[in-house]
Amino acid sequence: MIPSPRRALPAGKGRVGYTQKRLVSAGPRRLSVLVPTIFLPPLPHFAAPRLLAAGLRWPPSRASCAVTVGNFDGVHLGHAAIVARLLEAGRRLGLPTAALTFDPHPAQILRPDAAPAALSTPDRRAGLLLDLGVDAVLVQPVDRAFLALPAAAFYREVLRGTVGAAAIVEGPDFRFGADRQGDLALLESLAAADGAEVITVGPLERGGEPVSSSRIRRLISAGEIEAARELLTAPYRIDGLVVHGQARGRTLGFPTANLEGIATLLPAAGVYAGLAHPPAPPAGAGGELRSPSPAAIHIGPNVTFGATGVTVEVHLIGCDGDLYGQRLDVDFLARLRDTRRFESLDDLKAQLATDVARAAAIGAGFPSSSSG
Repeated sequence: MIPSPRRALPAGKGRVGYTQKRLVSAGPRRLSVLVPTIFLPPLPHFAAPRLLAAGLRWPPSRASCAVTVGNFDGVHLGHAAIVARLLEAGRRLGLPTAALTFDPHPAQILRPDAAPAALSTPDRRAGLLLDLGVDAVLVQPVDRAFLALPAAAFYREVLRGTVGAAAIVEGPDFRFGADRQGDLALLESLAAADGAEVITVGPLERGGEPVSSSRIRRLISAGEIEAARELLTAPYRIDGLVVHGQARGRTLGFPTANLEGIATLLPAAGVYAGLAHPPAPPAGAGGELRSPSPAAIHIGPNVTFGATGVTVEVHLIGCDGDLYGQRLDVDFLARLRDTRRFESLDDLKAQLATDVARAAAIGAGFPSSSSG
């Protein structure tokens, strides 16, 4: 029986046509029948993943690797658990390891007004993942063409085709493909068909709750820096461009670097202790790389001076120099106090001296090697 040509495939699955195929029999007669042929829609044109960062063990050319895929925003302890299993798989199979991440976050394309604030820039994310031991970090450029890619095509074209994934390590909530159609069951089915391995890592909990980027965002938004730091693999970091401010800090005896152009989530208004990482000297300019400096960080309006706009001001303790026009990395270690209005400049200066002394002690006691 010939199937009816009106029979339709599910939406997005292509269309059915019919091709005449000649069948040669043993006798003098030649028979021909119509057989159904599936014409798949063409794949959208999308950019291939690119190498963002690599360690010494990442080979210039390779046939395959063990890979984990995700946003890895903030690179927290749950991500570290997945990477640990990835490294085990790489050693067992004799394969280099890679993390495939996305830029920008898909939500910034699909629902920009509701997209979560980023916890890390792609470069920071890559550095933290390399610190955990992966051999390379690949980044998939995200646009609407990529987000239209069906799940099976993402597996075939990206994971198996470009990345060369022989083993894939994921958490239980992993989703992939257009409209997040693909789940672990589909991934395991696709992998089983061509001999790839899928390893699932269970969720990690701390304090009775799963460790997640959304949980860390809530903590940082509330100013709970220490609680967030316990869930991260390194202190929470922002980076911004040093610009000219009102110079009030210098007048008070505590000069600050004023930051703008910060792409990641700002902690709640308050005063914090942290570490500032002065930028490296330009290539060929000479000079030594400076060590991180303990820092007192003010976020919020300067209400004592009647200001209403939020500013980010960083006092580098024991460090002086012209940083204007350069980008400054700042790690948050502890929250010192809320912002408030002072009745006099003397009261403000006395409080700033206390803040700086506390920030210096906290920064000096923190191992700078752990801050990246």
